[in-house]
Amino acid sequence: MRVLVVTAVPVERDAVTRAFGGAEEHVALPGAELHRRGAFDVLAGGAGPAAAAAATAFALASGASASAPYGLVVSAGIGGAFTPVTPLGSLVVADGIVAADLGAETADGFLPVTALGFGRDRFTPPPALVRKVAAATGAAAGPVLTVSTVTGSAERAGALLAAHPGALAEAMEGFGVAEAAARADVPVLEVRAVSNAVGPRDRDAWRIGDALAALTDAFGKAAPVLQGWNSHEDLEG
Repeated sequence: MRVLVVTAVPVERDAVTRAFGGAEEHVALPGAELHRRGAFDVLAGGAGPAAAAAATAFALASGASASAPYGLVVSAGIGGAFTPVTPLGSLVVADGIVAADLGAETADGFLPVTALGFGRDRFTPPPALVRKVAAATGAAAGPVLTVSTVTGSAERAGALLAAHPGALAEAMEGFGVAEAAARADVPVLEVRAVSNAVGPRDRDAWRIGDALAALTDAFGKAAPVLQGWNSHEDLEG
């Protein structure tokens, strides 16, 4: 099975591809480039949900007529976490990919897009795959929030947790990747390595290098699970 992995930026893409052996092939796409190693195609699609959705859609369309089309899409990279539940350098696998700021502000507070009567604000990755990846990598499993604006205050972090109890992390691309994957009827997963705490911005406290190393380690351990996963596992419970 071929697996498409979508990151935001090249440094995340390279952290993922380092986990896989074999020669690397580069495949040109409109506005981007796939880095292919074996069954894994890794793409730096850009920051934010819109860029991620567009890049994922182009990549899925390019593979639609291939002899071995994609069987899984993974949104991957580093992200902020709601510590101490998920400390710096740890891993998170999403059991829910949530659009945390897609909706409307009202006098009574934020309303998600679903409360407005259209769209969706959550995708659920295959539960059996989430369990297997979490077990293989030691990752915590829980909701990962997609935001268009990175959280920069304790007040905003508190508001997100109040609206989404149990959220483990936030990032900027997961929901966009999931939206494109869903429209192509391909299952989706999100894996994040924690580089910083969600809240007041303190760049001196960020551990980007450690998070990138954790991302490489995670995909090294998860590769057999991802490549060998069969969607019927979830249908069978």
